Amino acid sequence: MPFTKGRIVAQKKILVIEDEEDCVTYVTAVLQNENTDVVSARDGVAGLKAARSERPDLIILDVQMPKKDGFTVLIELKEDNVTKDIPVVMLTGITERTGVKFTASEIGSFIGVEPEGHVLKPIDAETLKSEVARVLAS
Repeated sequence: MPFTKGRIVAQKKILVIEDEEDCVTYVTAVLQNENTDVVSARDGVAGLKAARSERPDLIILDVQMPKKDGFTVLIELKEDNVTKDIPVVMLTGITERTGVKFTASEIGSFIGVEPEGHVLKPIDAETLKSEVARVLAS
């Protein structure tokens, strides 16, 4: 079911900031039937630049990336007047690697800025769609 606003189906632009090509391909495939335009950046520095130029409706942001990690990018996004109101869904594989589970509020407690949502890796398609829909609806 496409993301909707009332009865009008509004296309949403989603920026995926993720260094793993397979992950970007997967997220794009999952969201392609949801009336979205998915664009991507492969590291934190490029992601910040893309967020400012693309002005997406939502950012899906990986935690572990080259040049700038996702936590640093999230802080900078929320401190920038151009990007501060763009909702962010964090992607994290930390739980799979370490067994430590993060929630959005725990991320907020850890770095002082809370993302609007989060999805654990490996990414479950229905969980991703549900979280993106929830965040876009709020």
